[in-house]
Amino acid sequence: MTDITTGASCEIPAPVADGAACALPGAPASAHPERTWVGPGAQDRLSLLRAAHSIAIVGASDNPARASYFVATYLLSSSNYDVYFVNPRATEILGRPAYASLADLPVVPDIVDVFRKHDDLPRVAREAIEVGAKTLWLQLGSWNEEAATIAEDAGLSVVMDRCIKIEHARFHGGLRLAGFDTGVISSKRQLLSR
Repeated sequence: MTDITTGASCEIPAPVADGAACALPGAPASAHPERTWVGPGAQDRLSLLRAAHSIAIVGASDNPARASYFVATYLLSSSNYDVYFVNPRATEILGRPAYASLADLPVVPDIVDVFRKHDDLPRVAREAIEVGAKTLWLQLGSWNEEAATIAEDAGLSVVMDRCIKIEHARFHGGLRLAGFDTGVISSKRQLLSR
C-alpha cells in the first residue's frame, strides 16, 4: 500500500487476535511494557456482555461532563441492562436512585463497571467479590493488576482499560449511534456550510 501523504510504501499490519489496536511500524510491541496481565479477547468480552443482565456503575456521577454520566446515559438508552448507580455522595442520578455502596444495591450486579481512582480499585474489587458480582470491569484508562488478581482469584472475570459503552456499541453495531462513526473518511477539516 502507498501512503497518500508521502508516497512511501507501507504495510498494513494484520489484525491482533484479541481485538487490540495494531501497532505502528517501528513502534514498541507494547506501549505499557510494565503490564503483565492479559485480558479477555473480543469474543470473551462479547460473551460477558451478552450474559449480563445488570450493571452497577461504581463512581457514577450526576455531572454530564463526566465519562460515567455519558456511559450511564448510553446504557440506559441503548441497552437492555438494569443499570444501578453507586455514589455515596449522590441520592439520584439520571432520575434513578444512587446507592452508597455495592452492598446497598437491591440486586447482585452481573458487571461492576468502575470509575474510581487507581488506589481505590483493589477495594472495589473486594466489594464486588463480597456482593457476588460476576465481572469486574475497569473503564478506559484504568489498569490495576492487584485489583485484577484479587477479582480473578475469587472467580470473577476481569476487563481492564476498556470502555463498556464502546465495547457494547462495537459489538451491537452502534458505534455510529454512539457518536464514533461520522461517515467521513478524511484527514481534512470539514467546512460547515452557512
